[in-house]
Amino acid sequence: MRLQGKVALITGTGSGIGRATALRFAAEGAQIVAVDIADSNEDTVTEVQRAGGEAIAVHADVSDDADVAAAFGRAEDVYGGLDVAFNNAGIMLDDDTDAIATGEETIDRT
Repeated sequence: MRLQGKVALITGTGSGIGRATALRFAAEGAQIVAVDIADSNEDTVTEVQRAGGEAIAVHADVSDDADVAAAFGRAEDVYGGLDVAFNNAGIMLDDDTDAIATGEETIDRT
């Protein structure tokens, strides 16, 4: 178990790559701080726990600095710190989006 005793904060754990990463990291022994804006994040935590892993869910919008700080604070409060951060959450821009003309707020969400 390569991540035994490590605490991993993973964003975008409500589905897809984030959920798969949470499950894999937990299988490798990590304690998971599952971060997502979607309610399906709770399902990921339940799945980790059913498989024998340890995880907590944190509802957060990764484009909001205060939410991100709160997520890291929760990791500190519950697990005493953080060893791994897997920054997976974000949005995809359309192919025709002009990255230079796009505002900073949109870029922060990617």
